[in-house]
Amino acid sequence: MTQVTDGRKPLVRRWAARGLLALGGIVTFLGVVLVVAAWTEDISIDGNLGQTNAEVVADDFSRTLIRFYTPDGAEHVPQVGVLYPTGLEVGDVVEVEYNQENPELVRVAGRGAVVTLLPVGLTLLGLWAVVIPAVWWLRRRL
Repeated sequence: MTQVTDGRKPLVRRWAARGLLALGGIVTFLGVVLVVAAWTEDISIDGNLGQTNAEVVADDFSRTLIRFYTPDGAEHVPQVGVLYPTGLEVGDVVEVEYNQENPELVRVAGRGAVVTLLPVGLTLLGLWAVVIPAVWWLRRRL
């Protein structure tokens, strides 16, 4: 018995497979950019390192705000928040490291870009664990 197809189905499946591969490539690129950006910020902080204690003043889904004072007595509340804030709660006092030339760039002391590797790596692993079988299924002959 011969299967009849209208010719459009293989074309749709081919484009769907290409779309999944493009999506996987874009997400992979963004993950790599995220890790590189974290390393770049750490290098910038390490290049002109200042250390102090900071108080956590706000914590929401998008950022954790802290307040700290530099040796010249200036108060700083970085608008983008602190880097690597996992486990911080409002009212906590935590040691931070910051770029003395740009006090808006601040991270929790002892934490660095290495903490981005696990979540980004697991996300990309999970993404490709879904995309590769889906593309294989879409590309196989009927």
